[in-house]
Amino acid sequence: MTDRAGAPRASDARLISTFLEAQSAESGAAANTLLAYGRDLSALSAWCARKDWTLGDLTRERIEAWLADCEAEGLSRATRARRLSSVRQFSRFALTEGWRPDDPAIRISGPGRSPRLPRTLSQAEVAALIAATPQVGRGETERLRNAAALELLYATGMRVTELVTLPVAAARGQPQVLLIRGKGNKDRMVPLTTAAGAAMAVWLSHRDAAAEGSALGKLTHGPQGRWLFPAASADGHMTRQAMAAVLRQLALRAGIDPARVTPHVLRHAFATHLLEGGADLRVIQVLLGHADLGTTEIYTHVVDARLRELVLTHHPLATGK
Repeated sequence: MTDRAGAPRASDARLISTFLEAQSAESGAAANTLLAYGRDLSALSAWCARKDWTLGDLTRERIEAWLADCEAEGLSRATRARRLSSVRQFSRFALTEGWRPDDPAIRISGPGRSPRLPRTLSQAEVAALIAATPQVGRGETERLRNAAALELLYATGMRVTELVTLPVAAARGQPQVLLIRGKGNKDRMVPLTTAAGAAMAVWLSHRDAAAEGSALGKLTHGPQGRWLFPAASADGHMTRQAMAAVLRQLALRAGIDPARVTPHVLRHAFATHLLEGGADLRVIQVLLGHADLGTTEIYTHVVDARLRELVLTHHPLATGK
């Protein structure tokens, strides 16, 4: 049985903990990846415990039965694919560590992810979001912060986690490029546009000028001051959720459906607009921090879809005129 409702057995919990520590230390797995591994493996352990098994008792048939139950629960194809990926990583590690003599997950074919093109925005829609920044925020501090954060997201294509964890040192000295620490603690250099550099400089000037006793000054003069976007959060910086909320407010002000505007959609817009402008796919791969070019190639399909729509909408033969 489980030690408490929904929790893995103590023996399983130790194995999961050892696996996660190794993924962090040896593979440099990102924090969000580790959290996903932990959730997925804990769910599998709890499922095993209900059948009086442990993770050490896993077989191919039992893993497939668990995945079938996940589907019966209504979990999405993407979630089931991620869960299988977590189990594969764990079972491979268990074999390597000598915890078991085989790898029961190695030949399991997963559900795969639903083929889906990334959502993006037009250049005009991004311009409308930027134009809305002077109207969104409870004061000058929030408005300048929002403007700088939005410009940086769109100009660099960085992930929202990369944005909110930017150290203030990265913004000092009017940099022409930004050093971004991405997944697996891998650094990459991304050029700054003139507009993004200017918005960041204005925010930095306002941030540095904040009186020590003011709300912003208390943050910048405290331990939170190491971040470009300090906040009274557990980590001391603006949260991903806060940035997502800012984008929803900007979308409403710009007359765009808020459901279409997220930090990751801006990342997609960055890549798509570069490709539309003639940028080389490998350059975009480096700027996005993709390890595999195949991940970047999805944007060629977005551009192709837009070109097809353009022809079908405007070509006289296509419309029958």
